Amino acid sequence: MSLRLPPLNAVRAFVAAARHQSFTRAAADLHVTHSAVSRQIKSLEAYLGVALFERHVRQVILTVEGQAFYAQADAGLQQIGNAAKALMARAPARSVRINVRPSFAVRWLIPRLPDFVAQYPGIEPEVMTSTASPEKASESFDVAIRRGLQGWPPSLQLHPYLKDEALVVGAPALFREKAHRVKSPRDLAEQVLLCARSRKGDWDDWLRQSGTARFKPAGRLHLDHLHLVLQAAVDGLGLAMAPRSLLAHDLQQRRLISLLPQHRLSLDRYYYGLAPDAPPEVQFFVKWLEDVRLAEEAAPHT
Repeated sequence: MSLRLPPLNAVRAFVAAARHQSFTRAAADLHVTHSAVSRQIKSLEAYLGVALFERHVRQVILTVEGQAFYAQADAGLQQIGNAAKALMARAPARSVRINVRPSFAVRWLIPRLPDFVAQYPGIEPEVMTSTASPEKASESFDVAIRRGLQGWPPSLQLHPYLKDEALVVGAPALFREKAHRVKSPRDLAEQVLLCARSRKGDWDDWLRQSGTARFKPAGRLHLDHLHLVLQAAVDGLGLAMAPRSLLAHDLQQRRLISLLPQHRLSLDRYYYGLAPDAPPEVQFFVKWLEDVRLAEEAAPHT
């Protein structure tokens, strides 16, 4: 007689909720909604025929049966995870070739890649940077990430990804005593505007949108790539107009602060495209991309 197992997704939801003593925090861990966690746990309780939690207004508490099940279920899931990692580590090397622009690689992808490597230790990400559009790529790739719908070869499957907008940011030291007085774009007139040659029109578009097309800054400093502009902003050389997607870590760690957040410039969203001959490993990378997107969309914005 075969062993009948409970639904593993429900067990994962239960273990996360038991660990945090919270359905809300479990939902954040699993990148799903609070109601999804609640439904999974109710289905598990129905399967087992016992209540696993005492539910209160702002708290959930494990029952005696829940504590006993958690002790073994948590250990069981960890054992499965360790077995999978060990097997993947011994398997022949597999890779995913990822074609992105240099600034996206430096400011978005690479800071997040350790999480992908930890989740999929048997898959090696190969990051290929290029300013050329995917249809003009000089090397083959498995997945490409670019902004907008232009420049994609028709053979690729396109999927919408990150929504985005541009913000004005600067080093806190520049505004330590006067940031509270920055209430309109004209209050930035004493500053140098840092401009990326790869995004030449952003400042002018933002100034037109904010009604200050005749604004004259103290100066403009032009650099080749956006990641150089952001480094110059961190170093206090001036103000950057940069996509939110590339600013997350600098804003979180207060290397940069957002000025005039009510004035934002809408940008084309990102898309990712999958090559028709991409290996199966690319699906794990795509799943990870989507998990990151869901987690970051659920997080509060600065």
